[in-house]
Amino acid sequence: MIYLDYGATSFHKPPQVYRAAARAMASCASPGRGGYAAAMEAQRWVYRCREAAGRLFDCQPEQTVITTSCTHGLNIAIRSLIKPGMKVVISGFEHNAVVRPLHALGAETVVAGRRLFDWEDTLEAFRKALDQGAEAAVFTHVSNVFGYILPVEEMAAACRQRGIPFILDAAQSAGVLPVSLEKLGAEFIAMPGHKGLLGPQGTGLLLCRGSGEPLLYGGTGGASRPREMPRELPERLEAGTMNVPGIAGLTMGLDYVLRRGPEDIFRQEHRCLERCVSMLGKRGLRVFSGPHQAGTVSFLPGMDCEDAARRLAEQGIAVRAGLHCAPLAHESAGTAETGTVRLSFGFDSRPEQLSHLERALSRAGI
Repeated sequence: MIYLDYGATSFHKPPQVYRAAARAMASCASPGRGGYAAAMEAQRWVYRCREAAGRLFDCQPEQTVITTSCTHGLNIAIRSLIKPGMKVVISGFEHNAVVRPLHALGAETVVAGRRLFDWEDTLEAFRKALDQGAEAAVFTHVSNVFGYILPVEEMAAACRQRGIPFILDAAQSAGVLPVSLEKLGAEFIAMPGHKGLLGPQGTGLLLCRGSGEPLLYGGTGGASRPREMPRELPERLEAGTMNVPGIAGLTMGLDYVLRRGPEDIFRQEHRCLERCVSMLGKRGLRVFSGPHQAGTVSFLPGMDCEDAARRLAEQGIAVRAGLHCAPLAHESAGTAETGTVRLSFGFDSRPEQLSHLERALSRAGI
């Protein structure tokens, strides 16, 4: 199988990720629940994970809350920062993991910047929206549908200059692009563990500037007497039993990214992207590409997108079709009625895979 769906999950992992997860399942109990060897080994994995995240994302280990997914982290962040009725600026390329929690809270959302790959439009619309009574902002770093890298450093600066708190969705950028809690000044940065960080599914990280408000309430392994959740991070936001095998695998994924460097991973993905865009364009397909693009590209196949993805799957090519849980992004691009076929590259994607893709497109009649 030629796997071209890294925007959904890193189906392939470095070998050490698999080994660590299996070893932790065989040797670890629950962290913070005892002083015996198996519990202490679990505690060591958890702290190693926080340390690795701190090195990669420019924060303290204690500012790193371990979650079950980026969606989990975004829900914590949004419910901590946003109150019902607040005016919140979002970009035109947000995932439902942002849009739906804001809707559920009854926030007033203002969509700013709808043109793909156009930093000038994004920034102009974003700054204008901030100046019209915004109380907070939530925005993605990279569109999960089109790979558009938003000008987040400038957007963050605009928020800081106006004293407006913001949340960054780093679902498609963590492990591939620079992400710094300290430099950006975000209140929260949420990310999955299973995409660019190459960990197992069911893991995620939430980087926190402040303490945040718990989404779940329960045991944390310590300070059991008070009925309130602990005031200190990270325990305040980590109720319940932790996924230690997942955390062990995530730690090794973080270690891989730290040793190789996000810049090198991005270069490899982008080489594949450029060749893919050229190949799709030569076939006469409508391809969504431009400057400021990460390793993800969408195209229209000239037939039903789901049917095209099924035909490619029959040829051994794994892609994703449809609205990609981001109808707002498709509305911005004018593809809300059709969806797109999305190809997304990862840490081990190779340019020669595109020859297989091209043959599969021909055989599939695309």
